[in-house]
Amino acid sequence: MSNAKPLAEMIRAADRVLVFTGAGISTESGIPDFRSPGGVWSKMKPIYFQDFVSDRDARREGWNRVFNRTAGWVGASPNTGHYAIAELVKQGKVSAVVTQNVDNLHQDAGVPDDKVIEIHGNASYAKCLECGMRHEFEELRAPWENDEELVCASCAGLLKTATISFGQAMPEDKMARATAEAESCDLCIVLGSSLVVYPAAGIPVMAARAGARLVIINREPTDLDPYASLVLNTEIGALMDEVMKELEAA
Repeated sequence: MSNAKPLAEMIRAADRVLVFTGAGISTESGIPDFRSPGGVWSKMKPIYFQDFVSDRDARREGWNRVFNRTAGWVGASPNTGHYAIAELVKQGKVSAVVTQNVDNLHQDAGVPDDKVIEIHGNASYAKCLECGMRHEFEELRAPWENDEELVCASCAGLLKTATISFGQAMPEDKMARATAEAESCDLCIVLGSSLVVYPAAGIPVMAARAGARLVIINREPTDLDPYASLVLNTEIGALMDEVMKELEAA
C-alpha cells in the first residue's frame, strides 16, 4: 500500500478537515525556513517588535530587508502541496488552512483569503500599527528610497510588514478562529511543521483533544507523533499529488 492510500481514505471519511502548515511545505517552493542551520535567523538577527517601534534605525533595517528581499519570504510560486490543499478547499473537504507561514502561497494557489488563518501574519504587504489599514509595498517604495518615515496614509501611524515579529502579540482574532476550527474538525492534517513553536503548535493538540484524528507529515519526527493516527516522514508535494490521484480514482 502506498503512503498516499491511508491518508486519502482518512480524507474521504472525514466531514471537516483542518490543514495546519509550517515551513516544510514552503521550503519545497524554495522559501527558506526560519530556524534550521542555514535558515533565515542563522543569517540575520530578527528585529524585535519593541526595537522596531522605538528605533528609527531598526525600522530602516526592517524596510531594507523588505525591499531588498533579504529574507526571501516572498516571490516564490506555490508547489503541488499548495495546489492540492486549494483543491480540497474548493471541494468543501477542508474548512480552513491554519498556517505558520508568511509567504502568501496558499492564496497564490487559489485558497480564498477567508479560508486562510495566518497566525504569524503575511510578508507580502504592510499594515498600520495603529488603525490596521493595509498598504502595498509598491506604494511605499518611493518614500523608502527617499529615506522618509513610512507612515499610514489614513492616520499617520507607523507601518510594518504584516508579519508577527518577535515580541509582538499574537493576533487574538486569528488565534480564536484557529481554535474554533481545531475544536470542530474531525481530521487535522499537519504539513511541514516541527510543532515546536507555541502557541501555534497548540492548534493540532486542541484538535486531537477534541476528538479529531491527527495526521503529521514532516521530514523529521515531531514530539506529537505519538498522538497521531498517521505519521509520514516524506516530501509533501509528491505525497499530496498521490493523495489527490487516489481521491480522484475513487
